[in-house]
Amino acid sequence: MKKIKPENWRQESVVARYWQKKGDKIQCNLCPRNCELKEGQKGFCQVRGNVNGKLHTYNYGISVQATIENIETEAVNHYSPGTKILSMGNVGCMMSCSYCQNWQTSQVKHLNDKNVNVYSPQEVIDLALENKIDIISWTYNDPVVWQEFVVDTSLLAKKKGIKTLYKSALYIEEAPLKELIEIIDIFSISLKGMDPVMYKKQTKGELGPVLDRLKLIGQSDKHLEISQLIVTDLNDDGNDATKTADWIVNNIGSHIPLHLVAYHPAYKYTKERTSLDTLLKLRKIVLKKGLEYCYLGNVYADNVSNTNCKSCNTQLVQRFGLSIKVVGLDQKGICTNCGTQSPVKYALDGISDEFETDRFNEIQKKTIEWKKNINSIHITIDKDHTGTILQIERCPGNRKEHILITEGLERIIISKSFTKEEQVVISSNNDSPLEFLPVLDRAHFPVKNPSVSANKYLN
Repeated sequence: MKKIKPENWRQESVVARYWQKKGDKIQCNLCPRNCELKEGQKGFCQVRGNVNGKLHTYNYGISVQATIENIETEAVNHYSPGTKILSMGNVGCMMSCSYCQNWQTSQVKHLNDKNVNVYSPQEVIDLALENKIDIISWTYNDPVVWQEFVVDTSLLAKKKGIKTLYKSALYIEEAPLKELIEIIDIFSISLKGMDPVMYKKQTKGELGPVLDRLKLIGQSDKHLEISQLIVTDLNDDGNDATKTADWIVNNIGSHIPLHLVAYHPAYKYTKERTSLDTLLKLRKIVLKKGLEYCYLGNVYADNVSNTNCKSCNTQLVQRFGLSIKVVGLDQKGICTNCGTQSPVKYALDGISDEFETDRFNEIQKKTIEWKKNINSIHITIDKDHTGTILQIERCPGNRKEHILITEGLERIIISKSFTKEEQVVISSNNDSPLEFLPVLDRAHFPVKNPSVSANKYLN
């Protein structure tokens, strides 16, 4: 396929898959909306449309900046803990959640085109290889409407021994999901709630198809974890958690981890942030209903997301926010205390030697103080840098680590790593401009240039 120019992405397009003729219209068969489109008309997602009687996609290779994160960012705790991932996020979405964490890129009418990057499948693979990253994650805006690019790039990844992760609300038809199941290694599914009325009102989607597709993944041999954003006054009273736990246990298995994730006020929904007490209450409910593993997300606190041995209660994986230590497992995921097999796959693959540098020449420095609701930041680097070393000094303690960011990669996430950490001092070995953007949610992609229409929603 031809590579689309960033400045022309809204006009240029390539032929899409999953559609059929419907009289003088065409019908998109990618998601359950099944939009019927006249010539020149775009679907609900605003990135697929009727061009000369064929369905075209406008976002092939169109992405926000590729970002280095770790796998826990995607609500995945039982697969290669702590491993680095390359996170890729498209533009457009087949849903329109009132509390969308990434509405400035998922809702095309609010998108500033200065935030658009263009990648070919091979360029994504090259970025992963150059940065020694073994997992590519399709994330941020829902990858359902990025089907063609996700499939093409994932097939290339498989040939290179790179795994792929699919983070989605799973509002997708059966045929395209089956195509994904053939090539994706890890599924992290965001189940928005179990009340069909609330689901429809708040997401503009239907619950039924999502549950059907979840069953399909559950019947496969692919790694699956489920997350649920707990939104104040929408699904935080315990009833939804009960229904969620019952459905998981009865339909795909009690061993599937559930992540209960704190929401932050965003887009059109601005009620107060989810409290830790609420999440702790809901965790008790779902564990009592029979789920074996429940983790809390977007919470920087001790003992809310650790993995313990089911037999002897030994701590196997210690987590604080996005900081991970494997403390009680061998490579096969076996408890080193009692010999019980844990559900954690590739337990030690995420542990890598720290990047070593003989001498670090500090050219620029910035101190970031952690605040109540800001415990993570994206560091962005000018796209023309030729290779940058960042030094991260954590205070108190003055522990230092070094991160190499190769040419072509522009973003990395840094998070608070322990309870008493007050600030990080970030230094660079060159003068390539750095920007520091607060991350309000582990699935949040902060943009550099909000659109004019977006400004009314921003504080």
